[in-house]
Amino acid sequence: MPSNKALTDEYFAIMNDECDGDITGRRDAFHYMQSSTAIVKKRVVASSFIPRLFNDQSWQAFKTIAETTHTILCKVITEYLNNPAYRSVFDFDDRLKELILLPRGYDAILPFARIDVFLNEETLECGFCEFNGDGSAGTNENREITNSIINSQTYTRFAQRHNVEPCELFASWVNEFIAIYNTYNHRVENPRFAICDYLECGVVDEFKVFSTYFKELGYECVVCDVRDLRFDGTVLRTKDGLEINAIWRRSVTNDVIDHWDESQDLIEALRHEAVALIGSFAGHLVHDKQIFEALRHPQTQQILTAEENAFVERHVPKSYFLDSNDIDIARVKAQKDSWIIKPTDNYGAKDVYAGVFQTQEEWEELVDRFANSVSGQPFIVQTFITPYQTRTLAPDTDIDSLRDSEVDTQGVPYNNLSGLYLYNGHFKGIFSRLGPYPVISKQHKGMTAATLHVCE
Repeated sequence: MPSNKALTDEYFAIMNDECDGDITGRRDAFHYMQSSTAIVKKRVVASSFIPRLFNDQSWQAFKTIAETTHTILCKVITEYLNNPAYRSVFDFDDRLKELILLPRGYDAILPFARIDVFLNEETLECGFCEFNGDGSAGTNENREITNSIINSQTYTRFAQRHNVEPCELFASWVNEFIAIYNTYNHRVENPRFAICDYLECGVVDEFKVFSTYFKELGYECVVCDVRDLRFDGTVLRTKDGLEINAIWRRSVTNDVIDHWDESQDLIEALRHEAVALIGSFAGHLVHDKQIFEALRHPQTQQILTAEENAFVERHVPKSYFLDSNDIDIARVKAQKDSWIIKPTDNYGAKDVYAGVFQTQEEWEELVDRFANSVSGQPFIVQTFITPYQTRTLAPDTDIDSLRDSEVDTQGVPYNNLSGLYLYNGHFKGIFSRLGPYPVISKQHKGMTAATLHVCE
């Protein structure tokens, strides 16, 4: 079985030796993306012409890691909901506790999740970056980037030699959502669904694509802002008066807290069990980075099997509150290359800092800024995992202004971060992000690549 690196080298060889750099294919892919729906914060996402290619061994490793993690996280959520004594493992304010404990009314504990991991593709050793609950995005980026390259000569020739499977992340989720709704205690015939977020924060173009998949199966699905929902004591409606029976929650919980007063119609409807919220706010236990410390807590260890505790020890980076009561702050300052600082509750890599990316002076200033909650919110410090690097092509943003001979065809090494999608506990595909810096995000010149399973 060829390694992932060998598959990537073969892809480059086809592009360069057989297709003369495939400059036409690259230009076509760039133009496709510029008119695509892969838009985040009103900008087309940066992408690579070179896909991430994973062999069977890597794919199976991802599947095992993702589905084992889902089982463990569901145990944590269930224990929190059922055992008041266990709730002290997490430090949440009263509003968060109330949201987490709102009734769910359907079977799925964690319906939709994305587990972000760093995988060493040679040893298959893995470490976690973060867990994402129902606000996870990226499915449409993967779809559009795949569409942008599949008609190129390079892709076509590679696919003639290998059994290549792109990720299917839309129809599979829509079918799973419907199946989950059908277990809801108060389900109705011919329900209307809504995809809800605070739309200035949400990936609205992705929501619209999902809504078309629902409509193709005969279910009306609208996209709406949480703040526009209206509850009359019996029925939850859109601002246009349409009754809503189930919501796919794309809003992360800290945005609900930030818009608390404006979100009360949704919260009141949940108190009255007037709508199915898929997934429930209990998914915040997964999203909040306190989960990394909680997974090693003695009370958590008691509810996990020996194998699951060994899995946590092997894959979960050591994590501590950046607080003098939890870790020696002087040690964190002295060992900057060993640590990464993260807020306990945020998204989009905001206020995430890796020590290896800082001077000693900058690092000490960052530690002082965030330690002991002086910034107004708690932060964690976590063992830094060196990402695995892959040869790839940087985004072709300047390709129209370059002569063919000026276009880079050799590639550069980029760091990898793999987001493993789980639909009700079933591994469905990967969101492949790459970047030139230790923190892999759009803010740090990160990009997305299509993900292909190369089946042998």
